[in-house]
Amino acid sequence: MNPHSSHKTGFTLVELLVVITIIGILIGLLLPAVQSAREAARRLQCTNNLKQMALAALNHESAIGHFPTNGWGYLWIGDPDRGADWRQPGGWIFNVLPYMEQMAIYSAGSDGKPSDVTADQKAGGRTMLRTPLSGFQCPSRRRAALYPAGTGYPHFRAPKYADSTEVVARADYACNGGSVFQNNGWPGGGGGPADLAEVDNAPATAQANFAAIGAKVTGVFHAGSMITMAEIRDGSSNTYLFGEKYLNPDHYSTGNGAGDNESMYMGDNGDIIRWTNVAPRQDRPGNEMGGVNYPFGSAHAGGVNMALCDGSVRSISYSIDAETHRRLGHRACGLPIDASQY
Repeated sequence: MNPHSSHKTGFTLVELLVVITIIGILIGLLLPAVQSAREAARRLQCTNNLKQMALAALNHESAIGHFPTNGWGYLWIGDPDRGADWRQPGGWIFNVLPYMEQMAIYSAGSDGKPSDVTADQKAGGRTMLRTPLSGFQCPSRRRAALYPAGTGYPHFRAPKYADSTEVVARADYACNGGSVFQNNGWPGGGGGPADLAEVDNAPATAQANFAAIGAKVTGVFHAGSMITMAEIRDGSSNTYLFGEKYLNPDHYSTGNGAGDNESMYMGDNGDIIRWTNVAPRQDRPGNEMGGVNYPFGSAHAGGVNMALCDGSVRSISYSIDAETHRRLGHRACGLPIDASQY
């Protein structure tokens, strides 16, 4: 071998291009797998969120004797001094907080005066409105954060029990109202009673109003609801309790989407209750809700996560048979459920 000879090593341009192409192909093959794994993790977290809500509601039912009431309407948020029956203006999310280790948020608006609305209570109510909880957000959709209060309606920014706020906490989950869309029945519409006196000075009338609503509703929740486990006559494993709610992705963060323009701590309203009169649907840009069509739905591909009254969580296909979906939303229809249809 000639010691004076030289041998140069290195990549030619062609070899470099081949290597880059191979790396690109590998990345292209791996990226969908990585994205799929991430979505699987997010979906698992969403399932766990619903599981925790369901267990909290079952503990509430065991301790109080009925599932959480769903409050009065969009004008109201929860009042910790007004108990847990039909006199409670806050919805199901507010009422499960003590069973999810969130007593501090639940108690934020306490002033010890159930028949008055004081300055301290309104300040505490504002604090509650501005407290997001990650357990009520689907990670496939959006993070736990504060979002703009809906524009155009002053009560969105200052409900009865809170000082005004430009931003509020929201939830990606809703309770099951059944297949019959039902407003809360108060003369003023979906806002509920005009003031506390309307309930406290005529309790028999108020209770009768809520009972009349309950007679029409087929689900587990409604304005002033106090549904017991014994009333779930179709079986706890055959009846929806909570589920993901449909949202238009265009309004994930704007505060102007139908059924997502108010606070998670409010009373009975489409922001926190959905119905089974229409099939669940996957979130789609530009696809807004309207009229009485407030469906369940999610950002997940293939189906929506739903918690049942036995505490289990199932993935329900977007293509579920309409009648099966209606029956799963009914607490006592007396008809069989064909598991092959969902």
